[in-house]
Amino acid sequence: MRITALRRALFLIGLLVAWEAAYRIIGWESWKFPSLFQTIEAFYDGFVHGKLLEAIIGSLRRLIIAFILSLVIGVLLGLLFTRSKLIDDTLGFMVIALQTVPSIAWLPFAIIWFGFNDTSVIFITTLGATWTMAIATRTGIKNIPQVYTRAALTLGTGNGWKMFTQILIPAAFPHLMTGVRVAWAFAWRALVAGELIARGAGLGQLLQDGRGLGDTALMLTIVIIIAVLGTVSDHFCFRKLEDKLLLRYGLEHKSK
Repeated sequence: MRITALRRALFLIGLLVAWEAAYRIIGWESWKFPSLFQTIEAFYDGFVHGKLLEAIIGSLRRLIIAFILSLVIGVLLGLLFTRSKLIDDTLGFMVIALQTVPSIAWLPFAIIWFGFNDTSVIFITTLGATWTMAIATRTGIKNIPQVYTRAALTLGTGNGWKMFTQILIPAAFPHLMTGVRVAWAFAWRALVAGELIARGAGLGQLLQDGRGLGDTALMLTIVIIIAVLGTVSDHFCFRKLEDKLLLRYGLEHKSK
């Protein structure tokens, strides 16, 4: 673990050195390619004098609302697909088709229906993650060996809530966690795309403001913040949750 952390730290340091060296060697104007120190200054000014913190809070609020909605809707759809062959062959087929459509393609409809507001952004962000979660749930439950469910029915578990919580979720958990992680990434992409157009404080809107001002240092700061937030949430939230649930369901022994 320490070796991995050291490797990553050394890699990041080398990347920062290469970044500054490339800026000095290429010799582009700062509005085309900002230096490391200019980006750090933009990061500081954005927090101290700008709206960076407000934008982060606004984006996270929209993202969390949309992500929770996508998890609930996606899991319910996935369960429906596994319970009904008719629904799986019709609605399930359509969901697979909809997954190939970029979320940003729905933004014009969202603006017409809801206007330039948070609802439009939350709508397309939810769409960006729901289909992935639905397919992951369907795949996870479909791949559960039938011997598990038959044994549970024999022991009197039944087809109700106990079957769902004690058999289906633990057995489908690896697929579900993969779906959650992918859905989180898709939600981020849809969120930023929506905020580029919709009004209100957000990282996407701030990115658009930076483009309008020709402030590439601010734009790069936003990109770095999005990458850091995504990495931190995956490592300290989803990965920790996955380890705890795997341990709870007896699917993995706790590492020493």
